[in-house]
Amino acid sequence: MEYIYAALLLHKLEKEVTEDAVKSVVAATGVTVDEAKVKSMIASLKDVDIASELANASLVSAAPTSGSAPAAEKKEEKPKEEKKEAAAEGLSSLFG
Repeated sequence: MEYIYAALLLHKLEKEVTEDAVKSVVAATGVTVDEAKVKSMIASLKDVDIASELANASLVSAAPTSGSAPAAEKKEEKPKEEKKEAAAEGLSSLFG
């Protein structure tokens, strides 16, 4: 995960995401750098437009959250109200 964060930090700072740059960022945090992980990540980021991927990721993650949350809240509120009414009716029958 720290390697991804390093790549994102470099991208945000408009620096080139290279093996040496990622190693430097990760090493600065005090974590031992795994050369194989750095090489694997750099190879998988080849020909990837990070800015475009970030823009698409934020759109995808924001869409489901905003549409489904209010519906779930409404469903939970209705049964609770019905239970309170049923409980009140039960108590009133006990005390006539």
